[in-house]
Amino acid sequence: MPVTQSPNQNHLLAALPTAEFERLAPHLEPVELRLGDVLYESGGLLQHVYFPTTAIVSLHYVMENGSSSEIAGVGNEGVLGISLFMGGNTTPSRAVVQTGGQGYRLKAQLMAQEFKRAGAMQQLLLRYTQALITQMSQTAACNRHHSLVQQLCRWLLLTLDRMPTNELIMTQELVASMLGVRREGVTEAAGKLQQAGVIRYRRGHITVLDRAGLESQVCECYAVVKKEFARLLPDALQRQEMSSSSQNLRGETVVRMIAPARGAK
Repeated sequence: MPVTQSPNQNHLLAALPTAEFERLAPHLEPVELRLGDVLYESGGLLQHVYFPTTAIVSLHYVMENGSSSEIAGVGNEGVLGISLFMGGNTTPSRAVVQTGGQGYRLKAQLMAQEFKRAGAMQQLLLRYTQALITQMSQTAACNRHHSLVQQLCRWLLLTLDRMPTNELIMTQELVASMLGVRREGVTEAAGKLQQAGVIRYRRGHITVLDRAGLESQVCECYAVVKKEFARLLPDALQRQEMSSSSQNLRGETVVRMIAPARGAK
């Protein structure tokens, strides 16, 4: 059964006091985001910030030769476009949709105005930014010091935390791009997890069969990121739990790819 789109599905928006939320609500534009859609390119001028609800967006750093790897992921826990309120209008990363779904966008000017009010939204966004920086730093350390199996477990767990289902719709090529490794490496790492009965992989789909098995093989980087988000955003997490308990109809819904607005900035 499909779930009605609501801004409260994004935990930052749900954590806002009523006055701040009601000021922004009329300007929140629902958008559909499709797998592979690019929300902004490296160096591009940002016109909107995005609050994902059911979509997950990957932030990539792109090298001069065109290769890239994920530096962070943003789902229903966060917002895309932090450079707009951190002193700049551009970003060195590319934002590409990793898991298709829905979200809301807000014009950059309105976000800047709300941030300058120095109210609840500003404090929430600053704490979220610190948590996002922790995720970026931990990703860099993980990619340098931990095995590909551990990196894949971390990435799978962080993705699962943002989804209402244990089925991920994505190819090995996409996973390899996220981790910044060769496809053969992902094939080998996924094969080990499948042999252990932790995941099942078929073309374009990864199903997690044993979350505890993933957690037993993941490195400490996953816990570091989770603890920092919990420490910095307890209000958002509390609202997340309230929202989840009132939306039990989501159950084991399979994620569908939804057509996006192309070329959105």
